[in-house]
Amino acid sequence: MFGLFNLMGYRDRGVTTQQIMSEAVDLVKVAEQGGFETAWFAEHHFSNYCVCPSPLLMAAHCAGVTERIKLATGIIVLPLYTPARLIAEIGMVDALSNGRLVLGVGSGYQPFEFERFGADLSAAKEQSLEIIEMIERGLTELVFEHNGAHFKQPPTHISARGPQGVPPIWVAGDAPEMQALAAQKGYTPIFTGRLADVAFLENQAQRCKDTFAAQGKDPVTMAFGALRFTCVTDSKEEGRKFAENALFQNRLAANLRRRQEVMDDTGMMAELPIDGEPDIDEIVDNLFIGDADTVAEKVTTLIRRVGMSHIAMFFQVGNFPHDRALHSVEQFADKVIPAVKNELGWAD
Repeated sequence: MFGLFNLMGYRDRGVTTQQIMSEAVDLVKVAEQGGFETAWFAEHHFSNYCVCPSPLLMAAHCAGVTERIKLATGIIVLPLYTPARLIAEIGMVDALSNGRLVLGVGSGYQPFEFERFGADLSAAKEQSLEIIEMIERGLTELVFEHNGAHFKQPPTHISARGPQGVPPIWVAGDAPEMQALAAQKGYTPIFTGRLADVAFLENQAQRCKDTFAAQGKDPVTMAFGALRFTCVTDSKEEGRKFAENALFQNRLAANLRRRQEVMDDTGMMAELPIDGEPDIDEIVDNLFIGDADTVAEKVTTLIRRVGMSHIAMFFQVGNFPHDRALHSVEQFADKVIPAVKNELGWAD
């Protein structure tokens, strides 16, 4: 049910990539100790929004320092890869993790990234649908070949294969094409709640359920996940600081999506406000921010109203202190999870 989402960006100049990666690993270890189900690793390129270009590399590294927690790509931007190499690396990481890999995939959304890879964002969804088919076939068939509109693959045996064969596939975003594929193939959709309230996630979930129903699937049985900013703290001041960092992260994402980023030669983006963005008080109210009882109530409300089967949470964003992010993960594990289970009548 509960996951840790590692975006791995930075807000202050001078923060090293080594520090960011090390802190992400710290969070994964604490999350595993606390009983979290999954640790997610983002993929983005060329800016301070995220310095992790390869979620598979992060998953492979964390496989060596953890034992139980599932390791998820969140997400692989499919059109930026050569399919055959990607398929082999998926098999390799699943083997290294002893079958703990969860494969989060998507078509991408940032024009800035696609331009620098020489990739065509307008074709990204079509390309992604092809690559997903190739992943399925490459990891299940002894020899596969592909002759699609965007990719050609001569008869090929993928030698690197993990114990799961094809890891569980999660599909990111709210594009109808991707959600229709999820319905057809039994994949799990996952989408971001941004800074919005529960009603926003209800609407996202309903659109997804409508797509599933249109594909002849029972939306009642549909599993899906969402991303949520989370800070468990007894300090209102600290909660507001976290909310301000969530706002920072949302601004960067929105500007990248709209091709409105302003960036210097070091990849540092300007924090440009977005029209209609919520204020800090509203963000605190909307997100999982507050003491353990408050956060438990918000989590329970979300699960009851939206029916989430998985919630992946950002605990460290912007320049929020690492030690406080670790504390927040511990508090969520020690206090929030038991309270939610008790309220919903879940067995341990």
